Amino acid sequence: MSVPVVELKHITKRFARVLANDDVSITIHQGEVVALLGENGAGKSTVMKCLYGLYRMTSGAIYVDGQEQKIEKPRDAMNLGISMIQQHFSLVPAHTVTENIILGTCRGPIDYKKKEQEIAELAREHHLDVPADAYVKDLPVGTQQKVEILKALYLKARILIMDEPTAVLTPQESEILMQFIRGYVEKGNSVVLITHKMKEVMEAADRIVVMRDGRVVGTVDKEEVQETDLAHMMIGRDLEDLKKSAWEESADRKPCLEVRDLSIRPKNQAPLLENIEFSIREGEILGVAGVSGNGQQELCEAIYGAADVTSGQILLDGEDISHLSVRGRIAKGMGYLASDRHRYGMVSDMSLSENMLLKASYLKTWVNHGIIKRKKLNQDTQKAIQDYSVKAPDCSVSAGSLSGGNQQKLVVAREVGMGEKMLIFDQPTRGLDLGAINYVHKTILEEKERGKCILLVSTELSEIFALSDRVMVLYQGRNMGIYQADELTTEKIGLLMAGYDPEKEKGGNGDEE
Repeated sequence: MSVPVVELKHITKRFARVLANDDVSITIHQGEVVALLGENGAGKSTVMKCLYGLYRMTSGAIYVDGQEQKIEKPRDAMNLGISMIQQHFSLVPAHTVTENIILGTCRGPIDYKKKEQEIAELAREHHLDVPADAYVKDLPVGTQQKVEILKALYLKARILIMDEPTAVLTPQESEILMQFIRGYVEKGNSVVLITHKMKEVMEAADRIVVMRDGRVVGTVDKEEVQETDLAHMMIGRDLEDLKKSAWEESADRKPCLEVRDLSIRPKNQAPLLENIEFSIREGEILGVAGVSGNGQQELCEAIYGAADVTSGQILLDGEDISHLSVRGRIAKGMGYLASDRHRYGMVSDMSLSENMLLKASYLKTWVNHGIIKRKKLNQDTQKAIQDYSVKAPDCSVSAGSLSGGNQQKLVVAREVGMGEKMLIFDQPTRGLDLGAINYVHKTILEEKERGKCILLVSTELSEIFALSDRVMVLYQGRNMGIYQADELTTEKIGLLMAGYDPEKEKGGNGDEE
């Protein structure tokens, strides 16, 4: 076999008290996709950041084209044709697409028009629909990822590391990305796909490297394994079989949350929400399906009190809470897990205990006359770490030092504790691995059994079908209908998500005839 384009030999990486990588060896050949599979915190991203020069390895060696290389910073990696697209993009929102791509690569006077034409041509060549003159802040997240890819292509990268590339993409955008990867490796380039999604692995990878607890536990060809084998290798055990209990509407189950004629109509803009009505009973999960950006986040924020509502009423246990602030709604027993934990759910530099306190600083749980009951706060946080299987040394470490999945578990623990009556989950498993997803799903079903009403927003249809009792479909801020979960097929819900209701269309045609 030809000389590998990259060899990582016996890489070890320590962060003070944490051993992130333990004697990791990985080989990457020309023209192949290597999937790096493992739970959050398994060390996947860390070892690739060593290859890219973001981290300096504690020990080990890196070979590129058979020659040992010292990669101490990203510029060293880029000069060797290695580029990395990280899970959280490194773009400057106030700059244009072209400015972001050429940043740090040009000296002296720059002919922007010529550069824009060059970037536009590069985008066309690789079938990436990106406006070269647009500002990054105005682009949807899927297009921002394409900008990151174009940055790598502009630098003539031949080894592309992609860290959880579909975590924030719609199913359609994910398919476009997979098409790009296939075309990219056909030209003799190589891709390392850091992921925990089995579908992506089985669709795109040639070889699969499975990591657990900082070590490589297996390297296999895709044709040699089944998804169940990979799941067992990845988490070291079989996934817990979750069963959703049958739910029936009855007089005993009173409505917990009622939303009446809710609208958000910004001035001189299309409505974000239009006349939304629904109710959720005690012990019921209402799933909200739809392509990202169709009013799901606005609906969650309106119920939680974080968005200005044009009209409508929100009732919790029969009490009108429309006039209450976020603080007031928290006090009434409402918990909200926002879709973007980094922006809305946690403060990375704060400790785990401080993050648990964030929304409760004015409640009596851990505060007495303005004085924090630090001992009780730490004890309760330590219990949450144990109960939710958060991989952390103790409650004093910063939230930013945890992997994404463990950060999410911590935020879930906090919101479940806050939401004594109802819980809002917006994309609760986005970017999580199989083990963490299984744990979050188990938690949601347990809270349902405790009689809480739950609003579940997800772009993953499998998640909607697995957990929901009823499903509401949103399209451009409008309710396309509420259905029993077993009434919907993937085809029907897909049409509703695209704004097409087959039953109404039939009715319309019948009226015309």
